[in-house]
Formats: sequence, C-alpha cells, structure tokens
Amino acid sequence: MTINVGNLDKIIRLVIGVGLFSLLYFMEKPMGYLGLVGIIPFGTALIGHCPLYKIFGLSSCPLEIKKK
Repeated sequence: MTINVGNLDKIIRLVIGVGLFSLLYFMEKPMGYLGLVGIIPFGTALIGHCPLYKIFGLSSCPLEIKKK
C-alpha cells in the first residue's frame, strides 16, 4: 500500500475527523450518529492512504513511499 496523504493533508483530516466525532456528544442522538462519519478522515490520516486518491491517481505526499 502506497502512502498518498501528505503531512498537511493528514493534519486537516485529523481536525475534520475530530470535529465530526464531536457531533456524537453535542447533537441529539439520531443526528449525532452522523459523527461516526469522522472515522473515515481520521482513519485515512492515521494510515496515510486514501482509497479515493488511489482511484483518481492523486497524491498529496511529496515522496513515493511504499508501506509493506
């Protein structure tokens, strides 16, 4: 799996993921569950790989790094 998420992109994804997770606590329960969508940007930031970037041939990582 190649790393295709750069450092700035990771920071932005972490902030967005945490912001979405906060919806679980600040909104009423039926709508608050939308905060679980925060798993996607948070997870892609942690592993450094975005499947949509792979599909569209994009990369925000300046180096070609392959993760084993």
